[in-house]
Amino acid sequence: MSWWGKLAGGAFGFMLGGPLGALLGAVLGHNLDRGLAGFKAEEEMAPGERERVQTAFFTATFSVMGHVAKADGRISPDEIALARAVMDRMDLEQEMRETAIRLFNQGKAPDFPLDEVLEQFRKECRRRTTLVQMFMEIQLQAAYADGQLDKAEERLLLHICGQIGVPEFLFRQLERMIQAERSFRGQGGAGRGRAAAGPSRPALGDAYAILNISEKATDAEVKKAYRRLTSQHHPDKLVAKGLPEEMMKMAAEKTHEIRQAYEQIREARGF
Repeated sequence: MSWWGKLAGGAFGFMLGGPLGALLGAVLGHNLDRGLAGFKAEEEMAPGERERVQTAFFTATFSVMGHVAKADGRISPDEIALARAVMDRMDLEQEMRETAIRLFNQGKAPDFPLDEVLEQFRKECRRRTTLVQMFMEIQLQAAYADGQLDKAEERLLLHICGQIGVPEFLFRQLERMIQAERSFRGQGGAGRGRAAAGPSRPALGDAYAILNISEKATDAEVKKAYRRLTSQHHPDKLVAKGLPEEMMKMAAEKTHEIRQAYEQIREARGF
């Protein structure tokens, strides 16, 4: 049974506990927050741990996304559309979609316990750095939904990075990659509310940014970066680490963009 099936059946949600369990319990109308005083995310691997991490990832992703969207004092139609686009890309069932929307709205609340949510998320993910990076990529995409990253959003995202152990240099790398991916998808980096023109071949500079390498990189470094990123974003590997199954499609799209960028560079270099 999937993590959602266990949660909906009441067989797993209580085990999550903590502020994430409290958030999820509030939107589902279940009593999932009794573990708030002392959730245990550091114990040895136990049955159901992957499902717990998947539940934590889903809950943190959409609630923090709502908080990021509110960072500049208002939520634009583009930011709401981005949240719904993420749900569309996940192909969520109606009940899960409604839960995601409620979590997004919880994140907008003035009393949203951001630091407590991030602390539990960090503990649940443990040393799954690729999973944490995927979470941060989604938050950056949300912040760029209106075509730009304002100062309030940047400050908040850097604070989030500090809470979950993402160094600023990695944040800047992810930011460049997100900008390049937006260009790749035809969304651009400026025009507010510009509609996507659909996938196309990335510009060569964007291709290098997607692979997170310099245009001066050697052929060997290009190949190494491609293999590393393809491995990191492999959907099956991410699900094994705790990515909800519903996000496999997003991971597959990311892998496709990495491959397209690599092909662009490979053809330009002739190897």
